Amino acid sequence: MSLFSSGKYSTLRMPTSGERKMVIPDGSWVKCKNCGQTLYTDRLHDNLLVCWYCNCHLPMSAHARIVSLTDPDSFVEMDRGLKSIDSLGFTDSKPYSARLEENVKKTSLNDAIVCGSARLDGHPYMLGVMDFRFMGASMGSVVGEKIARMVERATAEKLSVVIVTASGGARMQEGILSLMQMPKTCAVLERHAEAGLPYFAILTNPTYGGVTASFAAVGDVIIAEPGAMIGFAGPRVIQETTNSKLPEGFQTAEFLLEKGLIDRVVERKNLRKELGLLLEFFKK
Repeated sequence: MSLFSSGKYSTLRMPTSGERKMVIPDGSWVKCKNCGQTLYTDRLHDNLLVCWYCNCHLPMSAHARIVSLTDPDSFVEMDRGLKSIDSLGFTDSKPYSARLEENVKKTSLNDAIVCGSARLDGHPYMLGVMDFRFMGASMGSVVGEKIARMVERATAEKLSVVIVTASGGARMQEGILSLMQMPKTCAVLERHAEAGLPYFAILTNPTYGGVTASFAAVGDVIIAEPGAMIGFAGPRVIQETTNSKLPEGFQTAEFLLEKGLIDRVVERKNLRKELGLLLEFFKK
């Protein structure tokens, strides 16, 4: 008996001639990487890219993050035209220049961070947001330079600084030039602190390597999203190197809150309010 006959399995049938088929556009649904549930894309964006089944905080683009943390139309980007160059002539599986070009086309960004001035609840501040889609938001010369320029402007204008991190660490294609961004960003933030001005770091999943070892870890207040993985080297590398079993929840935001590395774990839906309160409390 055919599955599409009027017998035992008659609930399954082929569409008749001329009958319209339902067409579901590509990208209408995504699967949660944590629980595997299928999520309706429009509802997911309305929920700030947080799974309503397991509360997994899914990756967020820089521009979506900016909208979530600023007053409408208040963000003004700076240094948008800065681009990385292949000064070392580096080639891994492909030339670095080709890799940069691919990522610019894929993300419509010139590098892995977007910086600019903004307002939240009327409070002016400077905001930098990393975008993991661009080469894993690895920190190269442009990332470091954009942060330095943003912080220097904030110091001159007596404004708070907020940086939202999401990074795999230093950009290997730039070698020592990438590593130099660690002291560079920390130096400008130190001058900012000496001027009595606050810096708030918001760590999202993942934040690793040279970013964690520099500007991500020196905030006056350090906030992390639930479940964010934060560290220098990954858990597998550490476990293999030390030949020891790591504690449960190692390198999660909740684990680091317990150990005192971060100050608060805040759900994405509450981040806007939390940041507004910080800007109000620390305003000059």
